[in-house]
Amino acid sequence: MPKGIPYIIGNEAAERFSFYGMKGILLIFMTKYLMDGDGNTAYMTGEQAKVWYHNFVSAAYFFPIIGALISDIFWGKYKTIILLSIVYCAGHLALFLMDVPGINELMEPKMWLALGLGLIAVGTGGIKPCVSAHVGDQFGETNKTLIERVFGWFYFSINFGSAISLALIPWLLDVAGPAVAFGVPGLAMLIATWAFWLGRTKFTAVPAAGWQTYKSELLSKKGLKAIGGLGVIYCFIAMFWALFDQTGSSWILQADKMDRMVNLGVWSGELLPSQIQALNPVLIMIFIPLFSYVIYPFVGKFCKVTPLRKIGAGLFISGISFAICAVAEQWIQDGENVSILWQGLAYAILTGAEVLVSITALEFSYTQAPNSMKSFIMGLFLLSVSLGNVFVSIVNSVIQNDDGTVALAGASYFWFFVAVVGVTGVLFIFVAKRYKEELYLQVHTTDEEAASEIH
Repeated sequence: MPKGIPYIIGNEAAERFSFYGMKGILLIFMTKYLMDGDGNTAYMTGEQAKVWYHNFVSAAYFFPIIGALISDIFWGKYKTIILLSIVYCAGHLALFLMDVPGINELMEPKMWLALGLGLIAVGTGGIKPCVSAHVGDQFGETNKTLIERVFGWFYFSINFGSAISLALIPWLLDVAGPAVAFGVPGLAMLIATWAFWLGRTKFTAVPAAGWQTYKSELLSKKGLKAIGGLGVIYCFIAMFWALFDQTGSSWILQADKMDRMVNLGVWSGELLPSQIQALNPVLIMIFIPLFSYVIYPFVGKFCKVTPLRKIGAGLFISGISFAICAVAEQWIQDGENVSILWQGLAYAILTGAEVLVSITALEFSYTQAPNSMKSFIMGLFLLSVSLGNVFVSIVNSVIQNDDGTVALAGASYFWFFVAVVGVTGVLFIFVAKRYKEELYLQVHTTDEEAASEIH
């Protein structure tokens, strides 16, 4: 196992704690805590908050393509990650200062919020494709069989950090207020940056290709083929993210209307609306080994399990989770007392879809990308998340009527997305059959340096 892997995994766990902790309370903050410059209520409506939320997530997953270009052409992955992590920390600082007496009076709270979210979007987006590609760069011909396992642990670290933060940060918001709730994720990001810096002498660092080399690779036959083929696949994956990222918006608004009393045996009590999100990363940590060592081998006895088949199955399964939410929303509209456990079932199904789509696409993207385009392709993959959130933001903007009512209200909102992902899944079947897979891996001449590429 490459020596730099523990530092990357540690960095990812702390960075994801920071990102998901902050993101997890955004919807509740905007609809229940946001004030104007004079300390008066300035809460957003649910639809307004969803537009802000999905615009932020869209920006956070748009900037990976910019970070990838900077990394591949100019700075290399390590320098890009370190420098943009500082920008990331500055964004967290802005959110913390938004609720600090005296300092917060320098700008309207919405301006502090926009500044903080903007800096975080640039920081997290810029480093995101570099970190995942940096993982793959640590492997060569002699240890390539470990790539799948390490990407599993990489994804495990993401969900380990996010599970803790999604349980803790909503509670901190409730008992200590926004300054503490936004400050703790900021501290976690400082720790993430420090952990990555500690590993600087352990990493295999692939240098930036430079513009001339990069341009020739990008516009080469294999480069254009990779971009064209994967770009089409990512358009379909975007619809999965349109559903998945609503666990931080429409699902929280639904949870706020549900009976959130639960009895887990070792603990019983009422969950906060944002805390139900912690179920997803907990389930991911269970599902990763379950799918890898049980489900995939079992299904493999009856048919060939390929990355594109996994992704297609995940699209359809994600629709089932939204169908459950649609039924639960109809019960709420009918005046029934609906348990949060119904949303827990939807989370379990959506998490299964995430394993099939997200983890598979992450590994698939790396193997399909030529050597000098690893970060760019990872950025292109993450752009699918941005596109999915843009779609949700547009939908929530369009459905707001001038008289204050909302088209696609209640259960019809969830059924709309069930229909969208269903059509997407059917079309994906035909596209996947035409895709021809490639395999690109690094060849290392020493433990410290990556020299060339094997195909």
